[in-house]
Amino acid sequence: MKLKSTTIDLDGKKIIIETGLFGAQAAGAVTVTCGETVVFGACVWGAPKEDLDYFPLQVEYREKHYAGGIISSSRFVKRESRPSDNEILTCRLIDRSIRPLFPENYYEEVQVIVTPLSIDGINEPEILGLIASSAALAISDIPWAGPIGAVRVGSVDGKFVVNPTNEQKEKSSLDLVVSGGIGSIAMVEAGANEVSEDEILAAMKHGQESIEKIIDTIAKFANEIGQPKKTVLPEEFPSEMVSLVNDKVNPEKLPENFKLAPVADELMVVNPEMDRNKLLRLIDNKVKEYIRNLILTKKIRFDGRKTDQIREIKSQVGVLPRVHGTGFFQRGTTHVLSVVTLGSPADEQLIDGMKGEEKKRYFHHYNMPGFASGETGRFGNPGRREIGHGALAERALIPVLPSKEAFPYTIRVVSEVMSRNGSTSQASVCGSTLALMDAGVPISKPVAGIAMGLITAKGQEPVTLSDIAGLEDHIGDMDFKVAGTRDGVTAMQMDVKIPGVTAEILGEAIAQARVGRLFILDKMVAVIDTPRASVSIYAPKVASTKIPADKIGELIGPGGKMIRQIQSDHNVEINVEEDGSVTITGMDEAKVAQAKAFIDGLMASAEIGKIYEGTVTRVEPYGAFVQILPGKDGLVHVSRMSTEYVADANSIVKVGDTVTVKCYEVDSQGRINLTMLLSGDPTGRSAQRDDSSFKRFRDHR
Repeated sequence: MKLKSTTIDLDGKKIIIETGLFGAQAAGAVTVTCGETVVFGACVWGAPKEDLDYFPLQVEYREKHYAGGIISSSRFVKRESRPSDNEILTCRLIDRSIRPLFPENYYEEVQVIVTPLSIDGINEPEILGLIASSAALAISDIPWAGPIGAVRVGSVDGKFVVNPTNEQKEKSSLDLVVSGGIGSIAMVEAGANEVSEDEILAAMKHGQESIEKIIDTIAKFANEIGQPKKTVLPEEFPSEMVSLVNDKVNPEKLPENFKLAPVADELMVVNPEMDRNKLLRLIDNKVKEYIRNLILTKKIRFDGRKTDQIREIKSQVGVLPRVHGTGFFQRGTTHVLSVVTLGSPADEQLIDGMKGEEKKRYFHHYNMPGFASGETGRFGNPGRREIGHGALAERALIPVLPSKEAFPYTIRVVSEVMSRNGSTSQASVCGSTLALMDAGVPISKPVAGIAMGLITAKGQEPVTLSDIAGLEDHIGDMDFKVAGTRDGVTAMQMDVKIPGVTAEILGEAIAQARVGRLFILDKMVAVIDTPRASVSIYAPKVASTKIPADKIGELIGPGGKMIRQIQSDHNVEINVEEDGSVTITGMDEAKVAQAKAFIDGLMASAEIGKIYEGTVTRVEPYGAFVQILPGKDGLVHVSRMSTEYVADANSIVKVGDTVTVKCYEVDSQGRINLTMLLSGDPTGRSAQRDDSSFKRFRDHR
């Protein structure tokens, strides 16, 4: 295969698409390069899988640590292990962008494999991976109605930036990933710092210009070197199957928790020779047609709601007795229990990947077991959907969390779906908000989320649905999740089942979502409107302080002796950052405070002229050593113990005595010299006699 390449210029950045170097036997294979970031994408197809009633598309995004010049993973196994959350989320970005463009009745197995080969730390590989997927599919013989384009859009100093660098992302109030075709948007993923709906829509439109450049370049590339696409014939159903379904299935009497499988199984008893997968699809088509027509023509939903009507909402906090915070959010028959656990800074999540190590102090986990939908099913590690929904809810709350300095806890939220009927990810946003406030986490504002749907038909006005139920999610053309505060959007996710939707349709959906979000927020704050004043009695107590970075060694001590001693004496855990930030964590608030006071004292310096209450730690004939600050002893020479002659300090004090002393000198070597104060003299008049022997001792101690 000959090398072929093409170049896209996006705001001065060159993206190079090349084929012919790698993946010679794949159906389509390309490398996409920007700067020194190189991503490889390949696609292949196989025979249809038996007994499947869905399109078996598999998208895999796999990071290689060598791409970042890193040897990582565990001590014993120096190779990449199971996919990270970022890899799974990137798989979902690609999958949601390309899936709608495959033929509806196409059942051959298709794999899309994306691998970063080199990263430069400036240009991120995820968007390049999406472009690589589009280009590989476009030049292959796989039936796919692409290409698509994809960009990341940031907002820095009020200006939109396409595919911002990592440095620009740090300054951006918006992180928007958008993919789509000519004049349409197929997928949106966004995190935002309370950005207005109008600004987000403007960012999408700005990104659309670059998307169309990418599409135009890939299309020309595919026309030049691409293979003819395989033909997919429309699916036909046996007449006797059509008649049976028409006679036996009445979509006007659908239960709220309607499921296809029991209906199909009932009809299979009548005619066991039927193809069950075809039967399922036929029933599904009939139900979809009925519900969609009902919405399009009468603006009424199958459960009787209006198009903008939200299901009944109930909320509770403090549901569980011993956990640190709980929120139970119910919207119709979607029920989510969110639980907060507070931990020390040492409990931060460490993320090890090809970009190096990162830490997270706030993380959200989402679980949806089979019983939530009344079904048996896989029970074990979280799947891709669970990780995706958890990440979305996590992103929604990040903008309102307190800073680490203001609230030094590590925060974990777990959302358990107890009943599922649409919009569980946004219910977990609401549940998490309630739980965080119940836990005493000082979030700046409550956050709520809502899922929007869309029904379209040729020649008819599209209809936007607020708060979609499970069946509406299944039969609809769009699943558009929007989360935010009263003042703006904090997270957004959209995917479609049609080739794409226009910015105008999205604008209407965003506006309708805002109305719904404010309605939900009103219901939530009626239960709890501000975070509790303090954390749970069962939560650990955390105090923080700051020490000079050059004194970290003093706190730790030789071989860690000092810090271990403080932890042991006060039953606390101490975490020290490189910048000198110190956090003390323990279950006993008084001991935490004592440990903090000790550390503050340890870092303090003796002040000349200051009076101290100290403890005698050692007595020698020539004087007594008195601890005036944690870890800091000063000498009271025998000549400064009394106005009278003292031959031996042991005749005046003993170890353990509490004495009042004044610091009169800190010498050039940091040694503290003290004088004992006369008993009962509030003026601090010192006991001192003229004795030159002290000078001679001091010079030789």
